Amino acid sequence: MKPIDLIDVVAAYRFVDLQDLPALRQRLFDTAQARGILGTVLLAPEGINFNLAGSTQAMDAWLSGLQADARFGTLELKRHQTDKPPFRRLFVKIKREIIRMNRARMNETGVVPAAGRAPAVNAATLARWLQAGHCDEGRPVVMLDTRNAFEVDAGAFDHAVDWRISKFSDFPQALAEHRADLQGKTVVSYCTGGIRCEKAAIWMQQQGLQHVLQLDGGILRYFEDAPGAPGWHGRCVVFDDRQSLDTALHGQPAGVQA
Repeated sequence: MKPIDLIDVVAAYRFVDLQDLPALRQRLFDTAQARGILGTVLLAPEGINFNLAGSTQAMDAWLSGLQADARFGTLELKRHQTDKPPFRRLFVKIKREIIRMNRARMNETGVVPAAGRAPAVNAATLARWLQAGHCDEGRPVVMLDTRNAFEVDAGAFDHAVDWRISKFSDFPQALAEHRADLQGKTVVSYCTGGIRCEKAAIWMQQQGLQHVLQLDGGILRYFEDAPGAPGWHGRCVVFDDRQSLDTALHGQPAGVQA
């Protein structure tokens, strides 16, 4: 029997100032199309976000070209293989934001990449804090879920704050309504892979909250780096053919709903 040709699925994001969007869009589209890569790349003044699939050789070549650009040289890649193509077409789009918060439409300043990343807490430190019930400075630790409500329902950190948002652009309003509840606490924002919780952490800092961290690499990195994922219950929804993952990063069994 002929072995199955596996397909590489690669996702990454980076908040970074981008000014050359039309030229960058064309270059990334042309190089991906030439290699038979499918999926979506989003570009915005605040950065890049992509989820693409192709052969290992094609993905390696495309990523090498992308990371030759110093702005993307240290991208943190999330990569897995599948036996079924997860995408049907290639899209490289220019957007207002790589993850929508809709602040520009409301004449408010959004994320400013030049200001730097939000501080992060790694998996080992967070696991220790959750066990202790406080951070190293003695403040209570609040896990703030920045995902959509249906994702939270599938799995979440124990006792996490869940504002039942239906889309990420609801986050600023939810923060405005609950900001006082977070004062004086160490707030750790988290999401699946990092992009939402990083943007949420930056936004909270801009709104004057002092002790805000993002979970470095999101839930998936926590599953990888904190054995047994202390303080977590349920599964983590992912937006690809795996549907959801358990703490050992095993996908949803076929025919089972997340």
